[in-house]
Order: sequence, then C-alpha cells, then structure tokens
Amino acid sequence: MERGGRTTVLLQERSSGRVLPLRHLRDHQPHSSPALSWNGRYLALLVQQGGRRQAVIEDRATGRLQPLFLPMGLEPRRLSLAPDGQRLALEVIAGGSQRVELFDLSGMLEPDLAPGQRQSGGGEGALQP
Repeated sequence: MERGGRTTVLLQERSSGRVLPLRHLRDHQPHSSPALSWNGRYLALLVQQGGRRQAVIEDRATGRLQPLFLPMGLEPRRLSLAPDGQRLALEVIAGGSQRVELFDLSGMLEPDLAPGQRQSGGGEGALQP
C-alpha cells in the first residue's frame, strides 16, 4: 500500500483486521514484491538499501532480518518464496537481460510447514501409507 508517499508492506490478520508488526522493515523503505510462507513465519520482500534494492527475509518468530546478498551487477526485480520457506526464486536484471535465480534457504531457515505436516518421519505415531 501507499503510505506517506512510499510503497509499504503491511501484514494484517484476516480474521481481526489487526496489523501485525514487521520489526525491521520501518528503516528499509520502499518495499515491494512480498511473499509469505505457509504460516506467515517468513516474509520475503525487496527493500531499498541506499541506491540498490535488496532481497530480505524477516523471520517473524525470531525477529531476525536475513538479507540475501547478490553479486554486484544483479538487480532484483521480483521474488517468490516457497510455501515452506526453503527456496526463493528471484527475478534479476543483469547487463540488461532478465533471468531467474533460485536460492536454497534450507541452511538459513527452518521449514515453515503446512498445518498437519511433520518435520521428519518415523517414530511412534508416524502415518503409514
């Protein structure tokens, strides 16, 4: 949404209409291309850092902001976060051409699994095929 002349991402609870805090994003405006994980734990988006755009992921459970560092010359345009938060597709412009870069986030982020999914299988009470 437009707020104070800048594009800003707001996260709002559907049921109550309450706006949820995004701790680290106030200082990094404008925002664009937001994407949420299954349960809303991770919010990935593009923010303005000086004269450059940067892809970042806010972990709403820990309050940590995780920047995605790109090689020089790559300008992010849009992004898409996998529902479990384990991969990020990033459309970039490099030398006047567009391409999509895929990032594996499994070493950086815990999975945000859909309701009813388990982190790992096995053990007592595991579902059988």
